[in-house]
Amino acid sequence: MNIRLAGFGGQGIVMAGYVLGHAGLLDGRNALQTQSYGSESRGGACKSDVIISEDVILDFAPSALDVLVAMSQPALGTYLPNLKEDGILIYDSGLVKPAGRGTRCFGVPATSIAEKTFGRDVVANVLMLGCLAGVTGAASPDSLRQAISETVPPKTVDMNLAAFKEGFRRGTESVARRP
Repeated sequence: MNIRLAGFGGQGIVMAGYVLGHAGLLDGRNALQTQSYGSESRGGACKSDVIISEDVILDFAPSALDVLVAMSQPALGTYLPNLKEDGILIYDSGLVKPAGRGTRCFGVPATSIAEKTFGRDVVANVLMLGCLAGVTGAASPDSLRQAISETVPPKTVDMNLAAFKEGFRRGTESVARRP
């Protein structure tokens, strides 16, 4: 599965990609994670590509995306052309307004939920990982919880796991509502 998480610096895109790749390894599959970001520490373009596969991974970057997670409007505009025709778009509906996508499009107001529920928008990335897991099964929830616990600062583990749980709930409910 070829996945791109994209947004801007400061949203935790790189950390989310690392967690997703690590979870893929914990699931016993092959995984590769790469990242790219602008010179700005916050606010510049940022992406993380993750490939998770049962097979040996020979490419360092996906040529066509199975999944695009967009956390900013510029990221959607830049990377939507790389999404396969039958690919899945998951987006932060408070920050991104997709146009013309079909039924494989899932929006969750991750940043808004993170601010209202946890008082911090920095867990929106983990909430989006939960949604990604609920929609795609790219990595198992158990492996993602373990990878989150091993990656985030110890004082934020509980908050991040709660954000993941909320995102996973929203992702699975979104899929269940589809025909």
